[in-house]
Amino acid sequence: MEKLLIAGAIAAGVVILLAPICIPILHRLKFGQSIRAEGPKSHMVKSGTPTMGGIFLIAGIVAATLIQADWNAEIFLALFILLGHFILGFIDDYLKVVRKHNQGLLARYKLAGQILIVIVTTLVASELLIDFNPTIWLPVVDVTINAGGWYVPFMFFVVVGASNAVNLTDGLDGLAAGCMAIAASCYAVICILTGHNDLAIFCAATVGACVGFLRFNFHPAKIFMGDTGSLALGGAFAAVGILSHTEILLAVVGFVFVCEALSVILQVISFKSTGKRIFRMSPLHHHFELGGWSEVKVVFVFWMVGLLFGVIGLSML
Repeated sequence: MEKLLIAGAIAAGVVILLAPICIPILHRLKFGQSIRAEGPKSHMVKSGTPTMGGIFLIAGIVAATLIQADWNAEIFLALFILLGHFILGFIDDYLKVVRKHNQGLLARYKLAGQILIVIVTTLVASELLIDFNPTIWLPVVDVTINAGGWYVPFMFFVVVGASNAVNLTDGLDGLAAGCMAIAASCYAVICILTGHNDLAIFCAATVGACVGFLRFNFHPAKIFMGDTGSLALGGAFAAVGILSHTEILLAVVGFVFVCEALSVILQVISFKSTGKRIFRMSPLHHHFELGGWSEVKVVFVFWMVGLLFGVIGLSML
């Protein structure tokens, strides 16, 4: 427990120390966030707020993990997945913010990068992790099924799903960072209960970094994490689920992320097939905003929902 607390404190400390240095630099470089014209009008005041704060957020996670966790295959893979998505997110942000390419990193290149991350993870894990096997544990019924050759595609689905779901959640001040702090707290407990103590330290570092980041990201935000942070946090979330063999629990503990992603998918399907929208706007947090909720209220309610389903996930374990 002491190592977890220290890891969280180190991560938060790194973020809190780096943020006042990095934010003015990002301002001077004009690395400002562009706001969608079709989005809520209240968000227009955020235009120009520095983004790419994921740089120092991820620095906090990496520093705390390297200092507190033992260097082993699990930690190597967790950091590899985290940093692999950090690079993809950084390139995406750089192209959009600096190069002014509206689409950022094209989806096919992003998917190619994630395929590479999954392949390397599979190869390294199969060689170095004794308990790595192509099985999927089903909570509640407590049944383990052998996925065989389907396990790698399943891993890819988990990685892509988690990273993009967290990315979509990052649309309100403090929403993604707060939800991830809650989810990572729950997963720290899950990792301890399943005997993955070093992964628990990685989770604690994630909690600390997110809490430290909220000091600057809560409404009104002084910095956004950008894809640099959200894709990396989503990758980290997928990593702890895969490496602790609790992939299905990710959907429960990360229920808010799942709802955000599903709202986008359902909105697109409905509009393309019927010409009608299910939600006022997707992702889901914008639906409630346009329904009259304040940004802070949406964030707090989503945090509470995240906490509730985190507890449900722990009880299922």
